[in-house]
Amino acid sequence: MNVEAAFLNSETRLADAMVESVRGAGLTMLSYHCHSLLPAGVSCVGVLLESHISFHTWPDEGVITLDLFTCGPKPLLPVIKDLERLFGIPRNKPNSEEKEEILSQWSHELRGFRNSESGGGHLDNKSDLAVWVVSPMVFGIKKEVVSINTEHQRIDIWEYLPKESTPSHQDALDHNLQEGDPRWLTSDIASPDVFLFLDGAIQSMKDSEKEFHETLVHPAMFTHSNPKNVAVIGGGEGSTVRELLKHESVESVTMIEIDSMMIDIARKHLAYMSDCSDIEGLADSCFDDERTNIINSDATTWFKEHYGPEATKKGPVPSFDVIILDAFDPKQGSAMYRDSKFLDALFASMSADGIFSLHVGNPHTIHDPKPDMGVYAPREEFFQLLESHPSTAAMMVYEEAHAGFDDPHAFLTVCKDAECRSNWYASTETIDDEIYERTRRTKSEQPTLIHFDGATHHSYQSPPRAWETVYCRREPTPVECAYRALDMDKKLVEVEDEDGNENFKINSDDESGVKSVFANVDISKGSYIMPSDIAASVSLSDEVVAGLEDNIKVQATGEVTVIENFLAFINKNGHRSRTEGINLNYVEVGATTFIRKTDEKGATNVGRWVPTHPGGKDPVFSPVYDRHRLAFDLFLVATKDIKAGEEIVRPVTF
Repeated sequence: MNVEAAFLNSETRLADAMVESVRGAGLTMLSYHCHSLLPAGVSCVGVLLESHISFHTWPDEGVITLDLFTCGPKPLLPVIKDLERLFGIPRNKPNSEEKEEILSQWSHELRGFRNSESGGGHLDNKSDLAVWVVSPMVFGIKKEVVSINTEHQRIDIWEYLPKESTPSHQDALDHNLQEGDPRWLTSDIASPDVFLFLDGAIQSMKDSEKEFHETLVHPAMFTHSNPKNVAVIGGGEGSTVRELLKHESVESVTMIEIDSMMIDIARKHLAYMSDCSDIEGLADSCFDDERTNIINSDATTWFKEHYGPEATKKGPVPSFDVIILDAFDPKQGSAMYRDSKFLDALFASMSADGIFSLHVGNPHTIHDPKPDMGVYAPREEFFQLLESHPSTAAMMVYEEAHAGFDDPHAFLTVCKDAECRSNWYASTETIDDEIYERTRRTKSEQPTLIHFDGATHHSYQSPPRAWETVYCRREPTPVECAYRALDMDKKLVEVEDEDGNENFKINSDDESGVKSVFANVDISKGSYIMPSDIAASVSLSDEVVAGLEDNIKVQATGEVTVIENFLAFINKNGHRSRTEGINLNYVEVGATTFIRKTDEKGATNVGRWVPTHPGGKDPVFSPVYDRHRLAFDLFLVATKDIKAGEEIVRPVTF
């Protein structure tokens, strides 16, 4: 748009521009024909050896529409700049010698069939680069910043601004926007986003990369109690290193990135991703910080050489407390994640309580097939490889919907020691306190973390239902999937029914003061016993119990009877969570506290709702257990038919 009218009405000038553009594209013109239109305008068609070029003009409107189609091997994306130069002859502004700005809208499409050897995969109509940038036409800014093939991958960086964009908060500050300014409703001062694509797949966006990388890094870092030596696999943009360096405890960050050119490009064109200048005590570039050690090597090879059973490189190597795998494409199923020897070396490189975290792509939906089918079959293969590995003690999957992508994205944290669960399930306030204590301050006095906090972490502690749904489509079906919800055919036998009738009678031995519970009604096998009372149980961490015990020791007055009695109550009526490493104790406070306990075989008639897992211990990964942990820990059911008048008896060990 805004093209000079005289140019758009000249067959000769237009034909010359067409011929020159075809020549510049390395194409072959066989013939062309142009003719003028009435009352104005020109139409041209050029027959190419590779296909055709055609255009039509509207001089009064300053508009030309052009189509260039080829069947040849030469890419057309580089031709766009020549087309804009040759056909974008600006017209004068009304009553002025100034030129109007040329406005162009373009779309690039690859169609047909091609194999991987033919190239152009990064522009295939299914690639993120095509879908997000080069195919859409509704944009205000679409500018190629970098487009290069390195020895290892294709790197594309684009600036992009949709036409309907409006100013961000930062744009408003930068331009001092005030109430009533019409620019609030336009894209005139809106800043374009910057997209990074590797092999056509979207990696990061400037406007949301902090949210993404905080989500990738900090759940693992705060799940570890004191991470000192940490590592990054991939992450050549620098954001993962930036987030790790924010932690006071970190003494070294080892970055294993195969593509040194990616780091060079990031330094020049994505410097905001490795910017540590606002963090106290750090170098301006995170890449240059004294704690950062960059190794340009294939991570699979490097870990095998240094930590595999046949390590060839000698010398001291650190044990990593936390490793961030910033290189996973779950759809493509990188060979790295099917390599059991690499996984062995990865675990061998970790300290005894080591943790690693990675991005695992789009999350499941309830409509997905069983997980070993479809585009995410490689992810399922990797999950099962992890689950079967003897060093895997816990796996927690979580989602983040604010990382800038069209859909939420999923992440996975894997622990070598199940005790990590005690930190993973820490309270919101505990995580907030850890952030305050363990992260460096900024020079600008802005928050060190802009997205991750205790409440955010709390939202990660229970995976969404779709993960449970698809997990339960595994074959054979995991046994715990039978307990995803209460059985609607079974009864809930409360202390009193809805009409106020007592279902249980609590008797007391007057001499000993010991109470016992008897059924007042017949209770069928499988019925839920006092679920409301059970749900009212109190949860106490080991730290809380230890704190109460310490309180007794330091009391100077000796007035500790209340605390001692409470601890005795905990010891009598409490039981530990079945989830290894979570370090929680559940203390029943209702009528269930009066149910007699016995270890006599066959003498009990109520027990845990969910039986012990057939494998002898709960699986290291199960969204079912993660989502229903409290119910699995607490709910009682009748293990046999109970007649009215029978005493209710439960096992000592719950």
